[in-house]
Amino acid sequence: MVSALPPAVIFEQVSYKYPRSEEYSLKKVNLRIEQGEFAVITGPSGCGKSTLCKCINGLIPHSYGGTFKGKVIVHGKCTLEHPVYELAQLVGLVFQDPESQLFCSTVEKEIAFGLENLGLPREEILARVEEALDLLGIAHLRYRAPYELSGGEQQKVAIASCIAMRPKVLVLDEPTANLDPLSAKSVLDVVYALNKKLGVTVILVEHRLEMISHLASKLVVMYRGEVLTQGPPRKVLFSWKILEIGVGLPKPLLIALMLAEKGFPIEAPPLLPEELVELVAGGEER
Repeated sequence: MVSALPPAVIFEQVSYKYPRSEEYSLKKVNLRIEQGEFAVITGPSGCGKSTLCKCINGLIPHSYGGTFKGKVIVHGKCTLEHPVYELAQLVGLVFQDPESQLFCSTVEKEIAFGLENLGLPREEILARVEEALDLLGIAHLRYRAPYELSGGEQQKVAIASCIAMRPKVLVLDEPTANLDPLSAKSVLDVVYALNKKLGVTVILVEHRLEMISHLASKLVVMYRGEVLTQGPPRKVLFSWKILEIGVGLPKPLLIALMLAEKGFPIEAPPLLPEELVELVAGGEER
C-alpha cells in the first residue's frame, strides 16, 4: 500500500551533463515517488537510468561534478544542500555489480562496516547485522568471504549491507544484470518482500520486465534522458511505442497487443501467463 505521507523522492526539472560531455544525460526530468512505493525504472541502454539513480543519493553532482540543473528532494532534503554521507543514511544504493561494493573478509563484517562508520554502539551493530542476515535469508553465509559467493548471494549481501543502515529509500541499479534467471528471481523476490515487510520505498532499474512488472506499483519509462511515460505498469506497457523504443515487453502483454489489433476486447492487459489464459478463456466464452 502506498503511503499518504509526503513523497519519498521528487525530481523537479532535473537536467545533468557529465564533465567533458556535450550531451545531457538527463533532460528536464520530473518524477515523484511516493513513500512505500515499489517503482521500476526501465528504458533502452544509455537512456539515463543509472544517472538518475546516482542523483537520488547525491553522488550526482557532489562526487561527479558536471552541470546540474533543477532539484532532487529526498524526504524533504534537497540533495544539493546535503553531503553524500548524510544522504546515505536516507538512501541505500545497490549497483549491478555487487563485487564493486564488497571488500571485507566476511559477510558479517561487510554488513557491519557501514554501521561502524556511523559510530553505533556494538550491541546495536550486532543486532542490526543479525536482523539483516535474517531478512535476506543469508545467516548461513555470515563467516564466508564475499568473493567465494555466487552472484546472487553477493547481491543479497550488498542489499543486506544497505538494509542494515535502515534507509528510507532503497535504490537498485539493475541488480539482476549479471545473474541467471533463477538467481534473478530470488533477488527480486527478496526486494519485493522488503518493500512489503519494512515499508521501504524501492526504486529499481530493471530490463527484465517479465519478472518484475506485475510487482511494481509504478513503472517509469526513460528514453534519451527524458521520462517518456510513467504510471501503472499495465497502462504504461500496453503500447507498441514502448516496444519500438527498445523496451522488451512481457510476452503475455505482447500477445494481448496482437489480439487487440484483431479486435479482441482487452479490459485488463495481462502481465502474467495465467492472466493471459484467463483473458482468452473469458473472451471465448463471450
